[in-house]
Amino acid sequence: MSWEHELFALFDDLEGQASALWEVDREAELADRARAEYASVTLASRLMASRGRQVALDLPHVGRLEGSLDRVGDGWCLLSGTGQDWIVPLASVAAVRGASGRSVPEVAWSVVDRLGLGSALRRLADADERCQLHLADGTRHEAHVHRVGADFLEARGAQDERLLVPYAALVAVQRREG
Repeated sequence: MSWEHELFALFDDLEGQASALWEVDREAELADRARAEYASVTLASRLMASRGRQVALDLPHVGRLEGSLDRVGDGWCLLSGTGQDWIVPLASVAAVRGASGRSVPEVAWSVVDRLGLGSALRRLADADERCQLHLADGTRHEAHVHRVGADFLEARGAQDERLLVPYAALVAVQRREG
């Protein structure tokens, strides 16, 4: 073999090694990008992709709720079960089972999907339906949601007592049919 062939063979070998190293470096960069991109995915965006699915939500002092994930909004979701609906602030959710592996970024949400917890609670107030309020300390109150403030709800309980509940203390609002 001539020295030119040996030289070209050496260059081919070096080029192959460089190409292999570039592929390894590129795969690591793609993995880093994927991790960084996933860091921007929110629980709400994962739940938005799960609308219409049967899911289970684990909530403190309430336990596991199972049902159809009917609505997702800014910081809350609506789970429909057997004869009852649950409005759940996402901050209260301990775990979700059965969610889609996909997500819907917030830029793709409709205007209605961007409504906050207060909007869902105002619908309850307008309907004047009796609900059970589940609070973070484990207490429950049978009441009618009367008015909704910026960061709290006002409910009417037994003997028309007034109850103010900050959103931060709210684990779930249970509405029963009938």
